Amino acid sequence: MSETLVITGAQLLGAESADIIVEDGVIAEIGSGLSRAGARVIDADGLVALPGLVDLHTHLREPGYEASETILTGTKAAAAGGFTAVFAMPNTSPVADTAGVVEQELALGEAAGYATVQPIGAVTVGQKGERLAELGAMATSRAQVRVFSDDGFCVFDPLIMRRALEYVKSFGGVIAQHAQDPRLTEGAQMNEGTVSAELGLAGWPAVAEESIIARDVLLAEHVGSRLHVCHLSTAGSVDIIRWAKKRGIDVTAEVTPHHLLLTDELVRGYDARYKVNPPLRREEDVLAVREGLADGTIDIVATDHAPHPSEHKACEWQAAANGMVGLESALRVVHQSMVQTGLIGWDDVARVMSAAPARIGRLSGHGTPLEVGRAAHIALYDASAAGVFTAADLHGRSVNSPYLGRELPGRVEYTLHGGVLTVDGGAVVAELGDRSGSK
Repeated sequence: MSETLVITGAQLLGAESADIIVEDGVIAEIGSGLSRAGARVIDADGLVALPGLVDLHTHLREPGYEASETILTGTKAAAAGGFTAVFAMPNTSPVADTAGVVEQELALGEAAGYATVQPIGAVTVGQKGERLAELGAMATSRAQVRVFSDDGFCVFDPLIMRRALEYVKSFGGVIAQHAQDPRLTEGAQMNEGTVSAELGLAGWPAVAEESIIARDVLLAEHVGSRLHVCHLSTAGSVDIIRWAKKRGIDVTAEVTPHHLLLTDELVRGYDARYKVNPPLRREEDVLAVREGLADGTIDIVATDHAPHPSEHKACEWQAAANGMVGLESALRVVHQSMVQTGLIGWDDVARVMSAAPARIGRLSGHGTPLEVGRAAHIALYDASAAGVFTAADLHGRSVNSPYLGRELPGRVEYTLHGGVLTVDGGAVVAELGDRSGSK
């Protein structure tokens, strides 16, 4: 049972500041001058009250790669960033391609309690791209999987992609594609362009992403099914999604915080923290994806949180692993790249980081406005704060953040997951205990 909380003076989206009473895990009352006998009072004066953030693209690594991250440590990192729900990608060991594995992930998330963990199922057995995984069994399991992805690998065979789109249509699922033509990116080390030419590194061309997206939106149109494009990163990809939406194709797309802020110029220092797939792109691409997010072409921000042990990054560039951790920094980066630039407001932040990802993933109980009777998934954010991002801001097992040493705005002061404080006064709560059955 969660404690009763009275949150005073929070800045509600599109409204004046108000008090919020949280009781038995739900929002019991919203108004002014509210109080409850025996309740804990949280002073939220000046804090933006956001619905708990939802990440549609997180790598929690468990089972199999616990040296990088566990579901417990990953959800602590999520809570620190204001997230109350994360979708866990299936590139685990064993791969999450059966009902048994996704139910294990669900149970581990429930036991940890820091955030709702919604498993994503693999599209193909072992993510090998050869035959469809047990999509129906995962969909009807206790995990109720609705998002399927071979992320890290492209579903390259067009017939398998078509069959997957057809299959998930029957239960309202969605295929989340890692758009990367494997032939066009063999040996690729960074974005193909001026910087790669100057450094002599093999390039990852924009067309390798754009050609797969173009193919898949046409397949989705042909089948009449839902397609989601993971970590879109190029100006051309934005144009294709914009065209597809105007055509009426049921496609959604995500952009990562790092593709909203960082460029391939950072690779010049050969710091492997900046090695990621898809790679950091040109300044022109950064501006294009910002515009696409602002005008609704791109639906959501997703972190692609990808933890790695330090030895996988503290090595020469070509041997280093792809990926960045991003849960703790995501809201602050969106604040810097999108809000401070005047491209979007806080109501838009709630849409692209909470409501829309929950809707795409069919995750009930999350992403809803802060209203009486709703589950108390809340992030209280100090938009007036600022500070240098350091390893002390990280709460997972890995420290491969591209923002270490960088000044970022904002600070998550409180996170409530189902009425339970997971972040209290800017600090992640040490232990919550088993909350099995909460979602």
